[in-house]
Amino acid sequence: MLRVLLSLPMLVVGTLGLGIPSILAGLVDPRGELPWRLGRQWGRLLLESWGVRVVVRGGAPAPRGPVVYTANHGSVLDIPVLFAHLPGNFRIVHKRSLYFVPLIGLYLYCCGHVGIDRGKAFRARKSLERAARRIAAGTSVAVFPEGTRSPDGSVRAFKKGSFVLAIRAGVPVVPVSLAGVKRVAPRGLLSLRPGELTMTLHAEVSTAGRAVDDAPALAEEVRGIVARGCAAA
Repeated sequence: MLRVLLSLPMLVVGTLGLGIPSILAGLVDPRGELPWRLGRQWGRLLLESWGVRVVVRGGAPAPRGPVVYTANHGSVLDIPVLFAHLPGNFRIVHKRSLYFVPLIGLYLYCCGHVGIDRGKAFRARKSLERAARRIAAGTSVAVFPEGTRSPDGSVRAFKKGSFVLAIRAGVPVVPVSLAGVKRVAPRGLLSLRPGELTMTLHAEVSTAGRAVDDAPALAEEVRGIVARGCAAA
């Protein structure tokens, strides 16, 4: 806990110092290259200040086109880890209600992150369609298909929404295994301690020839890959 408390000034200064320029950059950089690079520095800064080392595994080549990264969600470290270590420009898929959180919502909107409406079925379907068009046009995204953080670190069932996105956009899914997060942050941010975790980037899973009705089966297939990657780390 002491290390976390000592790092709070760095957290605040780093987040504001890189977040505000990211917002401004997002207004003039529609491709989002500069906001992504600033986000990468933010993730690395936080992990370094917390004494967290990330080992990246996986021999798969970097994607040559847009993909949907699907990662398990075990701790508050996951988003900084993805920003720091995923290859290439990407956006986070998030619940649309975050747009209304002060500063965070402005950052998400200006930097082009992808909001999904979890409300009524019609609005949810329309937001998925808009997101799929963005992905098909060249925007890679990162998603946590469990929908929320796993309380015990196990890989829980993957919801089908992110796989519907990938199928509609006609892009591959890249499974991502995040292992060791519960050793480093067993009870959330205040329990964080220096340590090592592993991020495994698996080979792409094609969506070619799959229909939207195949999304649940694809979700289970990808969940199995992610879970095995966590167990092997």
